[in-house]
Amino acid sequence: MSSHGLVDTHAHLMDAAFDLDRDQVVARANAAGVTRMVLVGYDRASSRAAVELARRVRGARAAVGIHPNSAAEASEADFDAVAELAGAPEVVAIGETGLDYYRDHTPPERQRQAFQWHLRLAEERELPVIVHNRQAENDVVAATAAHAVRGILHCFSSTDAGYLERMLALGYFVSFAGPLTFKNAAPLRAMVQRVPVERLLVETDCPYLAPTPHRGRRNEPAFVRDTAACLAQIVGVSFEAIVERLWTNSVQVFPALGQATEEMAA
Repeated sequence: MSSHGLVDTHAHLMDAAFDLDRDQVVARANAAGVTRMVLVGYDRASSRAAVELARRVRGARAAVGIHPNSAAEASEADFDAVAELAGAPEVVAIGETGLDYYRDHTPPERQRQAFQWHLRLAEERELPVIVHNRQAENDVVAATAAHAVRGILHCFSSTDAGYLERMLALGYFVSFAGPLTFKNAAPLRAMVQRVPVERLLVETDCPYLAPTPHRGRRNEPAFVRDTAACLAQIVGVSFEAIVERLWTNSVQVFPALGQATEEMAA
């Protein structure tokens, strides 16, 4: 195992799914070698909860934002609150934000407006942006290309090679989650080969999308180890080598993760 450990770059540990055993979940993550986590908000309440939890969990940091599927019901006060939270020392990224044309919770134009708002906030705060994309590749490229922001393509699921190449050219990192390990995910695994190893990240997106062999269960940060192992196999390196590479990449995107001296406590 790397001396630094694994990083779960996208976890919703503040979700109600963890209310009964959150401390045990953190302990299992530590036991699995996970030393850093980015707790990601998706609306006003979860963003505040992410910041508050990051203050209590060693090795954790927060991201604040309003998910595109929540943008329709978000008020101006909600956006103002997220902007204020972005100034907290625990916050290392803006998001999760982006575009979701797969679901119809928020009209596309409203999604695009909200996405632009997050990109501007990321520029102002000089923070990376965490991008959610479902069937909106062209509009994601158009929006991000207009802003000088480093970012992460969260839970990457696209098999559009052109989209991937354009986002890599803009400097984005690519984060893979549990679906990479699924039996039917050969097209997604093929996309890994198109990503330079210095741009790879892993995440759980917990409590969703548990990797094989945990599929169908509540996902949790400890399971990021299984996705990292799958990634190592695809790239053709040892598990230890991929963990070290992922640590370096994670700290490049989120410098505060490397600045932290404390480790997650068992």
